[in-house]
Amino acid sequence: MKGWFAIPLWRRVLGGLALGLLLGLFWPQAAPSVAILGDLFVRAIRMLVAPIVLVTIAAGITQLADPGRLGRIGGRTALLFAATTLVAVAVGIATALLVRPGVGAGVGGAAPQDLGAIATPYAQLVGIVPLNIVEALTKGDMLALIFVAILTGCGTVLAGEAGAPFARLLQSLSAVLLRIVTLVMEATPFGVFALIANAVASGGAAVFVHIGWLALAVLIGSLVQLTVVHAALVRLVARLPVRPFYAKIVDALVVAFSTASSSATLPVAMRIAGERLGIARPVYSTVLPLGASIGKDGTAMYVGLLATFALQAFGVPLTPAVLVTVWLTGALAAFGTAPVPSASLFMLAAVLSAVGVSAEATALVVGFVLPFDRLLDMTRTVPSASANLGVALAVARIEGALDHDVYLERRR
Repeated sequence: MKGWFAIPLWRRVLGGLALGLLLGLFWPQAAPSVAILGDLFVRAIRMLVAPIVLVTIAAGITQLADPGRLGRIGGRTALLFAATTLVAVAVGIATALLVRPGVGAGVGGAAPQDLGAIATPYAQLVGIVPLNIVEALTKGDMLALIFVAILTGCGTVLAGEAGAPFARLLQSLSAVLLRIVTLVMEATPFGVFALIANAVASGGAAVFVHIGWLALAVLIGSLVQLTVVHAALVRLVARLPVRPFYAKIVDALVVAFSTASSSATLPVAMRIAGERLGIARPVYSTVLPLGASIGKDGTAMYVGLLATFALQAFGVPLTPAVLVTVWLTGALAAFGTAPVPSASLFMLAAVLSAVGVSAEATALVVGFVLPFDRLLDMTRTVPSASANLGVALAVARIEGALDHDVYLERRR
């Protein structure tokens, strides 16, 4: 056991990923027998997400104490996420124009998928204020929980001395939750092993080659966003060397890839932000939960790419006006996408309807992509995780809430 824990977690996680890949390829019939490990791992992480969002944002606000500083952090966070999201949609569109994955794609033979009711902007806005806090917790409604957490934190600060005991309770709960996260993260190698084994076993080697051009475009777009856009964010906005950032966020990227959920990645991202990147708790406990709801670079890139793919498949002329419409509506759709696997597929109708594509035609595209979407979703979740940590790092650097010694410290 001592030898096992002496190995850095990120190495154990990569080892589990490699073993899962081998099991899925060479002994796929055994993959279902280990599926329970992956299911338990994902359930344990998602169990923590709602209380972490509610408690850590509220606790972070009580630590800030100064409402002016809270406004600065919130404004800078929203501005940076808006900027990275707009860039991500543009990257997706540009990648699709370069690779042209939709040209000649036979989506007509796909089985249509029910897209469900498309939420209007009004419904999304009103839904931020929950009718029932307990219902918001049970449903994991992130925007509603963030709203409640902000109100709770601000009310605690404004209560002054009377609110001090509650502020200490929130901070204590936050510390306990993060320790629980540390315990759950020790199971990551086993969870990743099972998740990857089943993802590969379900489609064999075909999971990597079906709709290959679209998969290639997703990979290119994700790499550009991860290695170019986020490197620029760290170097130019945070004014920090890039290498330590990528070296220290490997665990979060692996969890993002294996779970395909930026929400499920939140607990490990918060641990990395504090322990490895040197970001002060008031900043990362505010920025990262916000990022889990609105910071979805991978989703934004994919929405732009998939919308362009669909337009190419249907032969719609890609005029500048059409591309600008896809760009703007894609960014708005990405902000409203739930941080769960494959959710971005079902936001596609909101984008394509803006350029005249019917819901029926959009359902054909979803039906064409959905059988292969798991691996694509795993891939595009990685830049979302990177964006959230990059924005948190930039905000901490601007606010003077970054421990440079911790950030620059070399990992084992």
